[in-house]
Amino acid sequence: MLSKFFLNRPVFAWVIAIGIMVLGGLAIYNLPIAQYPPIAPPSIAVEAYYPGASAETVENSVTQIIEQKMTGLDDLLYLSGTSDSAGFSRIELTFKPGTDPNIAWTRVQNKLQLALSGLPEAVQKAGVTVNKSTRNYLMIIGLISEDGSMDGNDLRDYAQSNLEKILARIPGVGEVQVFGTQYAMRIWLNPEKLIAYNLTIEDIVSVLKAYNMEVSAGQFGGTPAVKGQRLNASIIVQNLLKTPEEFGNIPVRINSDGSIIRIKDVGRAELGSESYDIQSFYNGKPSGAIAIRLAPGANALETADRVKSKLKEMSSYFPKGMKVVYPYDTTPFVKVAIYEVVKTLIEAVILVFLVMYIFLGNIRATLIPTIAVPVVLLGTFAVLGMFGFTINMLTMFAMVLAIGLLVDDAIVVVENVERIMAEEGLSPKEATAKSMEQITSALIGIGLVLSAVFGPMAFFPGSTGVIYRQFSITIISAMMLSVVVALILTPVLCASLLKPVQKGHDSTENAFFLFKSFFRWFDKIFYWVRDRYVKIVGQSLTKKTRYIFAYLIIVGIVGFLFMRMPTAYLPDEDQGILLCQINAPTGATLEQTMAVADEVKSYFLEKEKNAVESCMTISGIGYSGRAQNNGLVFVKLKDWDLRLSPELKAKAVAMRAMMAFSKIRTARVFAFPPPAVLELGNARGIDFQLLD
Repeated sequence: MLSKFFLNRPVFAWVIAIGIMVLGGLAIYNLPIAQYPPIAPPSIAVEAYYPGASAETVENSVTQIIEQKMTGLDDLLYLSGTSDSAGFSRIELTFKPGTDPNIAWTRVQNKLQLALSGLPEAVQKAGVTVNKSTRNYLMIIGLISEDGSMDGNDLRDYAQSNLEKILARIPGVGEVQVFGTQYAMRIWLNPEKLIAYNLTIEDIVSVLKAYNMEVSAGQFGGTPAVKGQRLNASIIVQNLLKTPEEFGNIPVRINSDGSIIRIKDVGRAELGSESYDIQSFYNGKPSGAIAIRLAPGANALETADRVKSKLKEMSSYFPKGMKVVYPYDTTPFVKVAIYEVVKTLIEAVILVFLVMYIFLGNIRATLIPTIAVPVVLLGTFAVLGMFGFTINMLTMFAMVLAIGLLVDDAIVVVENVERIMAEEGLSPKEATAKSMEQITSALIGIGLVLSAVFGPMAFFPGSTGVIYRQFSITIISAMMLSVVVALILTPVLCASLLKPVQKGHDSTENAFFLFKSFFRWFDKIFYWVRDRYVKIVGQSLTKKTRYIFAYLIIVGIVGFLFMRMPTAYLPDEDQGILLCQINAPTGATLEQTMAVADEVKSYFLEKEKNAVESCMTISGIGYSGRAQNNGLVFVKLKDWDLRLSPELKAKAVAMRAMMAFSKIRTARVFAFPPPAVLELGNARGIDFQLLD
């Protein structure tokens, strides 16, 4: 018999237990931490830019061309595309859960090659990008100038020129989006002077292309060189132009009389932002904003830590007065949530210990199931690592639930050993050997029954299956490991820790002398309650109709309450952040949108200052795309410890904000908390689209 084998070899049993704990400890160190399992199906985004085109032009000449070539992709669920008035096109392709995002990315790239030849030349020159990223933002990075030495254009230029490519190379980052553009040389032309000189826009564009280029004229001293050559250098005839003066002096046309018409004669050249369509502010100060999207399957906490670490490393090279802020970060809530679950896990272990001690009445007997708890829990972490799972809310909840179940096997062993010692007066080792002969099959049966209860959840399809699969396997692993520990380690502990009990005596007589009177009193009350319960059960057997009727009433009440209970995909919680969307009337200017955004900012920082820490407003872009009448607001709430009052919770703040924003007549403003699973959308509820 297995238990007798380890009873005679206790060191071997301890080696197995320690090995399980070591594997679990290594797994905890290496397992990624997340709020939930990767529920969202992988998605691939295709982005293109058509300078100067309207939304309709982008839709007809870019978006539809690409969408038509994306047919026949394996495991593709659906695709959606957006075209905005700023000339941007974005197509998101969503694949079945479990699809390898790398393979999906490769397939999309191959299909895109078929569409490139049909795209306008300007789009091809600007480039079409394919990204592996989730729908929503992992975090928003803000750049501000504390001393006011840099304006918003300076900050946005620094973000795109110096940070974008570095952040995009960080493992786990799927996409980096800069809200704004870098500096460019802007040529402002006077139409009247163009007409006077008989020039067109195409003339200006052609000379800019001709003069603003780098031309190499070969090498000085290149091979084969004459004998005795002592210098080798590249010969550059023309460099890229850098200053407004150089651009202004570009000749547009040389007249027959020898006079030269230059760009400065028909306009002016100045250094400015490539585009002024997007303006961002942090607490009212000009800022640069960078959005980070997570790569499919990447770990959010690790990626966010890598991004912050890289920015901290680069901060030593920042211009004087520039500072990094994080107005929107989804990871602090994950850390707090996991911390709370771990705290609950520890509390559950303590409560289980106290309950067992009260009922067993013997500290030695209580220690045996208690020792089994860390062995089983650490072993479960090892199983999670073997399956490639993460430490998340569902796996940790499964462990909290499993604590009360996994000690049952050890308690069964201890109770039976104590019963045999009290009834037959055997030594702990002999009693343990006899006990295991009686209950081994029962222990295995308990584990199999519980596994059969939770096992089917592991086979649910779709996103529901992803949620419950990790929960199910965690509980089953804990149950089976508790059976293994009950067969291997618990008998060894019983034989070594329990004290002999004389025949006819109770094991509680070995309790600590200060608690003996308490345990006698508790046992007296417990046996009294037990006897009353047995009496009620006996009555129910003689009056079956009455109790069946009462049972049916209880079932009816439970069913009624179940039908009235509100339902949800996952529980909504205070994540410490709020989102706002601004939609001004069609045709509204960026200035009007910025005025509304400033009003929203003032409300949060003044009326909700007890709950709000910071507020970033971004005008010129929204969830529906880039347009002057769109805007976004990211509100960061104060730490949860500073918002214990119900009226300072995220939902309460959002409701008050909606009431205040309903009075704004120049735009529609919506304030809402983020959804439970950020990868599945931008807000709670459902998405619907009108199809033509």
